[in-house]
Amino acid sequence: MEILELGHPVLREKARSIADVRQPHIQQLIDSMLVTVRDADGVGLAAPQIGESLRLLVIASRPNSRYPDAPMLEPTPMANPRVLRHSEERAFGWEGCLSVPGRRGWIPRYREVEVEYLDRSGNLQCRVLRDFVARIFQHEFDHLEGLVFLDRVQNPNDAIPESEYWKKVKPLGA
Repeated sequence: MEILELGHPVLREKARSIADVRQPHIQQLIDSMLVTVRDADGVGLAAPQIGESLRLLVIASRPNSRYPDAPMLEPTPMANPRVLRHSEERAFGWEGCLSVPGRRGWIPRYREVEVEYLDRSGNLQCRVLRDFVARIFQHEFDHLEGLVFLDRVQNPNDAIPESEYWKKVKPLGA
């Protein structure tokens, strides 16, 4: 599916709740999001990024060309996610976004978040996410609120071109 870029109005809307995650349309949307995030070398994707203003996101962490050090995680669709609690501790890290191509930002995020969501079968799940996976969740959750990572940059000098990012950062083992 086409990934919308910053400037499209859907990316600035607060997404609507999903009434029934088991609806065929939602199941097809989940399947399309899983393929799209994989094909785009992403580690997460939110429904607004593909033009659906719905509270649905996918966490799909795995090492790839954009995030070579990402941990491996089974792709996880999350409908109507909520943050139940978060750590006091925050950590800065570099983020990019499929909807903001060519840019990276040095962003503070909570190190740990406890989240509740509906899985694709409609079952309520509760998980504690840490470090990079917690960062992915918070990044994608922001999309459901009409925010992008650039809104979280604290210093304008911390939003840089992708080419500068690769000069600053070396993947582990490189």
